[in-house]
Amino acid sequence: MSIKALVFDAYGTLFDVQSVAAVTDAAFPGHGATITQIWRLKQLEYTWLRALMDRYEDFWTVTRDSLDFTLRTLGLASSPELVARIAAAYDALLLYPEARTALEGLASHRLAIFSNGSPDMLKRLVANAGITDLMETVISVDEIGVYKPDPRGYAHVEKRLGLARAEILFVSSNGFDIAGAKAHGFHVARIERVSSGKLRNELAAAATIDPALMFKALRMQPEQLGFQADATIAALTDLVSYVAGLRQA
Repeated sequence: MSIKALVFDAYGTLFDVQSVAAVTDAAFPGHGATITQIWRLKQLEYTWLRALMDRYEDFWTVTRDSLDFTLRTLGLASSPELVARIAAAYDALLLYPEARTALEGLASHRLAIFSNGSPDMLKRLVANAGITDLMETVISVDEIGVYKPDPRGYAHVEKRLGLARAEILFVSSNGFDIAGAKAHGFHVARIERVSSGKLRNELAAAATIDPALMFKALRMQPEQLGFQADATIAALTDLVSYVAGLRQA
């Protein structure tokens, strides 16, 4: 197999969506953890709902709307200005600790991001993390107006890179994205942020299931849709040896 490019999902794969908790808790002390989880769950749901409704809006709009839903649902008073200030936390998500080392170790390959994020959001996110120079390009679904896991999005990646799907290794930690990329025909590596065994132990030990644990159960496990990743990898840095093995196979 000749892998010429690695294409990374952004949110939850390279960047930690949980890192907005400091901002949400500062805005609403004691509610940060709950806001963070409902916000992300609803953010993804709104991409899927808009896709089914054929009513595309960019990810900045989706991010604001899903935060507004969350605050209203929890009965927390806000204003459009406050919603926008909190939503801007998505422009400064923390890079996972091993991400830079992994990207530097893969520098002999073409590296790209393919994300639901709007172009401006992704530009700020990548710049704030200091990895602009490590990426050949950043591809947004906004270029074609369809959200993942629509197959047209993954086809657009091939077109933008000028590569066949067999030449692309797609990397994600999100179950819906993994299923979509695999159904399209990409070789897919899943970054396992939470193993199924660890999750089961956490669930068994929990007196109550808090929002963070519920999020792990709903969004951080492989989806049962008939399309599984070709490899499950514990950390981004393990991609270096994995890709080297593919070259030798």
